[in-house]
Amino acid sequence: MSFIPDTDAEALSALFSRRSVLGATAAGGLLATPLAAFAQSAAASGPGEAEITVDQARQEPIPIVIPNFGAGLGEQISSVITSDLNGTGLFKVMSGDVPPGSTPDFSALKAQGARAAVSGQAIGSGSVRVEMRLWNVLSGQQLQGTAYTASTSNWRRIAHIIADVIYERMLGEKGYFDTRIAYIARTGPRHHQITRLALMDQDGANERMLTNGEWLTLTPRFNPVRDQIAFMSYANNRPRVYLFDLASGRQQILGEFAGISFAPRFSPTGGSVVLSATRGSGSDIFIVDLASRAKRQITNSNGAIDTSPCFSPDGSQIVFNSDRGGSPQLYIMSASGGPAKRISYGTGQYGSPVWSPRGDLIAFTRIGGGGFSLGVMNPDGSGERILTQGFTVDSATFCPNGRVLAFCRQSAAGAGGAGFASGIGTIDITGFNERPIRTSTGASDPAWSPRNG
Repeated sequence: MSFIPDTDAEALSALFSRRSVLGATAAGGLLATPLAAFAQSAAASGPGEAEITVDQARQEPIPIVIPNFGAGLGEQISSVITSDLNGTGLFKVMSGDVPPGSTPDFSALKAQGARAAVSGQAIGSGSVRVEMRLWNVLSGQQLQGTAYTASTSNWRRIAHIIADVIYERMLGEKGYFDTRIAYIARTGPRHHQITRLALMDQDGANERMLTNGEWLTLTPRFNPVRDQIAFMSYANNRPRVYLFDLASGRQQILGEFAGISFAPRFSPTGGSVVLSATRGSGSDIFIVDLASRAKRQITNSNGAIDTSPCFSPDGSQIVFNSDRGGSPQLYIMSASGGPAKRISYGTGQYGSPVWSPRGDLIAFTRIGGGGFSLGVMNPDGSGERILTQGFTVDSATFCPNGRVLAFCRQSAAGAGGAGFASGIGTIDITGFNERPIRTSTGASDPAWSPRNG
């Protein structure tokens, strides 16, 4: 197998481990402490009460002032916060002077058109203390006051956490900026691409390659409760599902199957993996317990191809695609086995289903009319909506709050592969605000992590 050496894996361990960057101060982690309010207490509006609903924000983004947190590192922190919030399409970030350590001039901010404002500063060199206050400009209330202390190497993470706090206080639901995306990095000509398992922050920063590219690598998936990725590798020319432990950098085969194992996804508890395995001319779906490695078969394809399984958020059901009816369509069944119900009835072939973490939607790819479509539907198959289309749009993955999808978009290749491109983009579940994530290589097969911490 061709993975990074153990020595390199140990060096990456501290970088990827959640506990290494968010834990006790004695462990060199990130410490958050509350700041007292200058104006009215944030408790006046309740700790979980949103200032504006997400639907309202879509009609008119929230004007918010983000000042410079100081020269050097402070300026970089402000830039990341601004990029995070602007990228949602729900905020309109404005520049302005909001001095730290004092009550803002609300009259001036109102005249500027702001509805919210942040004051903050970054202090320190070897370690950094970042103070942040969030203000409701219209009421003059302090909504949040927190100071974050960590090593300067974690400055980007502090910025993402602050953006998450602003998102949650203003919109009433958890943010998704302090997250990562596993993906497949692609280099080389179209007909002979080198693929590597890779990891980056959700905004494309801090890219890291986890494998060396000797073997074809596909479909990474995050464990929802631990730093672990399941993926498919063609190592030693035998395609199988592997587990990659981000804390140690080591990997292992997940289960022994007579044929090929592929298309893995973790259960909501992280204790098992559902996957497909070939049997004769077809494939069936199995659940593998990670503790005992016991395998349980839940479909009997009789020569059909059952694949791309994904658990519902409560773990009770599985959505998958199958050609048992003659063409690839989406089906739902109990996670314990039994009959399956077809839910896709539109024109074309359906595949790559993934359940939203909120449980309200299933994203999918539909092939038909000479191209690909990326869409969502209700779990009963109703309410199908197409979000975006293209030569190839595939591999949808939800962010932790279910509001945004990341996906792969590929272009057509000309003679000799000319013009081919493969990249990762994001789009809101309403079908608006499609944006690319810049990567240093071609990219595909994104998988959004749970929230860090």
